[in-house]
Amino acid sequence: MSDEFYPDFLPAPEVLRRDLLAWYDRQGRALPWRIRPEDAARGAVADPYAIWLSEIMLQQTTVPHATPYWLSFLKRWPRVQDLAAAPREDVLSAWAGLGYYARARNLHACAIEVSETLDGVFPSTLKALQALPGIGEYTANAIRAAAFDAPASVVDGNVERVITRMVRLEIPLPAAKPTIRRLAGSIADPQRSRDYAQAIMDLGATVCTPKSPTCGGCPWSSGCQARKAGDMTAYPRKTPKKAKPVRRGTAWMVSRDSGGQTQLWLKTRPDRGLLGGMREVPSTGWSDAEADTPQPFDTEWEPRGEIRHVFTHFELRLDVVRAPAPAGWEPESGEWVGEDDLRVEDLPSVMRKIVRQTRS
Repeated sequence: MSDEFYPDFLPAPEVLRRDLLAWYDRQGRALPWRIRPEDAARGAVADPYAIWLSEIMLQQTTVPHATPYWLSFLKRWPRVQDLAAAPREDVLSAWAGLGYYARARNLHACAIEVSETLDGVFPSTLKALQALPGIGEYTANAIRAAAFDAPASVVDGNVERVITRMVRLEIPLPAAKPTIRRLAGSIADPQRSRDYAQAIMDLGATVCTPKSPTCGGCPWSSGCQARKAGDMTAYPRKTPKKAKPVRRGTAWMVSRDSGGQTQLWLKTRPDRGLLGGMREVPSTGWSDAEADTPQPFDTEWEPRGEIRHVFTHFELRLDVVRAPAPAGWEPESGEWVGEDDLRVEDLPSVMRKIVRQTRS
């Protein structure tokens, strides 16, 4: 790569912008929260609340998985004020299945701040957006471009893949991120910011894909150095990942009969930390060694097998056991929930696995 800031082997930025936007005008995705050029021509106006909601959901989730949640949230809470007024437990339950539950807590906190402090109006500057809960540099740029059509350079995983392939960047991620942001920013279109941001993300999501890029349909293929070398899937380079540590524990599914209905004992996890504020099946602490938290009561627990769940930084293996509560026993914390009334989809994924394991 050239020592110059902008590589001399790439087409000029204005050429890349032109070709990408022409491709987007023809083939860009129509997403429910997106304002496309033809929509803007008909006078459609972006809804910053709807766009913010989509960006938070898409931080760690694919478009097909996030879209039903986005539609459900907007139907239930059509304005940011509605979301702010909702009980946080309802928001967390509606979020269940999207993972990374700190996002849901920050989502609710952000809605409250925008509603109460900013009169329900999302700001348009990067500084003001980044001051809100749960909004970092990438999300602020994405909202600024998509909601306000303001100059912004949006760099997500899709954009990182496109840029590193264009220049065959040998620096591995995450060390390459500053270089990628600088290159991406030098190409970003200051005139059609919304369309450009959406176009380059579409390019990575639909054409410059991780394993099977369709280079024949790429508007940047003629200048792509990885395509010329035939090693597209080698980029972006990545620092080898360390093996995830394994943490173990035991999940106790405790039931009781109440008026002919089976009830299950559930608790709410502490606000801070993993799955904060979410309902859970009580368990031991999740430690690297065998957990030594005492069981709720002495009994013959019925083994129901093991569940495994992979979090970002570790793999969890839980032995699932079930038993009826002794007569007169009441837990010190938590609540009894009717088994038939329990909506498994309202639980985080790992807890869904535990409940389903006890029902199998």
